[in-house]
Amino acid sequence: MTAMQTKKIASTAANNPKADGMGLDSLGDLAGLLNEPQTANASAVGPQELPLELIDEDPNQPRKEHNPGFSAESLEELAATIRLRGVKSPVSVRLNPEADGRYLINHGARRYRASKLALKDTIPAFIDNDYNEADQVIENLQRNELTAREIADFIGRELAKGKKKGEIAKEIGKSPAFVTQHVTLLDLPESIAEAFNSGRAKDVTVINELVTAHKKNPDEVETWLADDIQEITRGYVKLLREFLNDKRSQDADTVDAFTGQTDAESNGDAKKEKELKEQNPDRLKKAIVQVEHDGRSARIILNRRPPAEGFAWLKYEDDGQEFEAELAQVKLVALLEG
Repeated sequence: MTAMQTKKIASTAANNPKADGMGLDSLGDLAGLLNEPQTANASAVGPQELPLELIDEDPNQPRKEHNPGFSAESLEELAATIRLRGVKSPVSVRLNPEADGRYLINHGARRYRASKLALKDTIPAFIDNDYNEADQVIENLQRNELTAREIADFIGRELAKGKKKGEIAKEIGKSPAFVTQHVTLLDLPESIAEAFNSGRAKDVTVINELVTAHKKNPDEVETWLADDIQEITRGYVKLLREFLNDKRSQDADTVDAFTGQTDAESNGDAKKEKELKEQNPDRLKKAIVQVEHDGRSARIILNRRPPAEGFAWLKYEDDGQEFEAELAQVKLVALLEG
């Protein structure tokens, strides 16, 4: 019984003094009030059956039309189960601030679309007005329902609002390295962007590895990507980077036409100077920078180029995982000699 119905019953009793106790007149009035249609309200407990015609999809939801979950085949499969068993897990909605009496979907766009395909009139729904875009991303991340592009677009919008990468990582329950890797997707070299957008390369780690290789050998990477039959996997990208590293080593033995020396020979003086410096007892032969990140011991990888100013590559001491991190989130522990 709603609060409005309670008020109506109280008003009826006050205006009809003869109908005291549980007389027949009162029972009739009570029965009529109880048979009135229930109206949805934001404070109701438990799911309610809301008309589909009153529900709109959130235009800013993280999942876009290209998401595999929105394919015709996927939605029709879900619609078939809804025709048979109905919607077993209620959707979540909030009041639409721009349309009185209507609702926006927080989570459950697939169930909403499939219910329409199943020709349903209503759908069970929880009304939750304390919901934002970050909540949508978190829920979809937990279900692995977001593509890398959708995650990157969300992070890009949050960065545009002035948020720091560390804040975004904490908000969605992911590591700073996760955020940094997806930020890379927002500004890719054209050849890599084409491979990513076409679906040839979907692995975020692979994309980041290609970007790193492209910075050092852009022409070779673009030629490699131009081969349409080339598979873009972690294994093949690793082979590509090893090939490029070997090529740079061979180039060091190339004879310079002007000096008659190889690159290695022309750098001989620099090498001797380096050896002299290493003999200095005040100089470290090999510096190891020990740090603490997320409460775990790690060291900075000094010979790996960071993705941007203010970042560095780290390696955890316990499991050997390598990742990118903001230096602002790193605590310096010790400087040792390796």
